[in-house]
Amino acid sequence: MKRILIWFFIIGLSVATARAQDDATQQQINKLTGQIQDLQDSIDLQKKRIDALEKEIGDLHDKAGGSANADVASADDLKKLADQVQEIDKKRQEDRDLILKEIEKIGKVSGSSTSSHRPAPTVPITPLPPSETSTSSGTGPQKGYEYTIQRNDTVMAIAKAYRDQGIKVTSEQILKANPGLDPNHMIIGKKIFIPAPAQ
Repeated sequence: MKRILIWFFIIGLSVATARAQDDATQQQINKLTGQIQDLQDSIDLQKKRIDALEKEIGDLHDKAGGSANADVASADDLKKLADQVQEIDKKRQEDRDLILKEIEKIGKVSGSSTSSHRPAPTVPITPLPPSETSTSSGTGPQKGYEYTIQRNDTVMAIAKAYRDQGIKVTSEQILKANPGLDPNHMIIGKKIFIPAPAQ
């Protein structure tokens, strides 16, 4: 009987061990099944995302295909563009001409303002008596006029002022008639001799 008991004990122990192994195996199977299910769900989610991206790419491709045809310019479009460019160039040229005219006006105004700072000399046309009109050349008395140098006077401006009054005289004649006169350093208030033209 001892033997039978030992056999029962061994069988019971084997059955208990087998059941314990079955439970552990079942738990591992359940765990693996859960992980497989999670992977399957993840695959399904990825597939949905891929489908959505494929649809979006298809829509973009359709839009790109439609707009590519719209971006092609026809001969009429090119002609219109060329006309617009020519019109812009014409306006640019007109603006350039207008700017040049305005610059000329400014130049004239600044030139006249410069001349306004340097007024033309006032020329007294009173002939000097022959006794006061001698020159250093020793040729004897000469007819002419006396002029008092004013601020901003130049020999050229004085000669021009006398010419404007009908007296033909040059800068060289004035310098020759006034030895020692420095045209670069005119002394205000100094009297100079303006020779009258020979008759």
